[in-house]
Amino acid sequence: MTDSDIQNVDDIDINRIKELIPHRYPMLFVDKLCDIHLGEKAVGIKAVTVNEPFFQGHFPERPVMPGVLIVESMAQTAAALVMLTLGKEAEGKLVYFMSIDGAKFRKPVEPGDLLELHVQKVQNRRSIWRFSAEGKVDGKVVAEATYTAMIAG
Repeated sequence: MTDSDIQNVDDIDINRIKELIPHRYPMLFVDKLCDIHLGEKAVGIKAVTVNEPFFQGHFPERPVMPGVLIVESMAQTAAALVMLTLGKEAEGKLVYFMSIDGAKFRKPVEPGDLLELHVQKVQNRRSIWRFSAEGKVDGKVVAEATYTAMIAG
């Protein structure tokens, strides 16, 4: 598939994201999707605020977003992209993690950060999708991982 074959779509907001994936507060970690290229890549946006419930315990004196939730944010971005790409074919189905590989955390994500979740499809075979992802704050990579997910219903 060439860049000219990839269908771009408009940015989607939180209401559309909630139509695509079942996550809800306090476990919904994507506020917006932009730079969407169906079936290939997207950027999720997470506005990190001090009001997040996990900051009460991680860590009260120096709030830091848990790495596992950064990876979850990347996965939710990819799940929304997959569901958007599949359209009607995805109705009634869910996206489940199968594996997470090579997770690395480079810099803490703190309240006030705008976390960009860059996801790129590596491979897709039937209901199995593999993505590489980077979390970025101010253009700097703060986290990265590769993961595999399965669409099931």
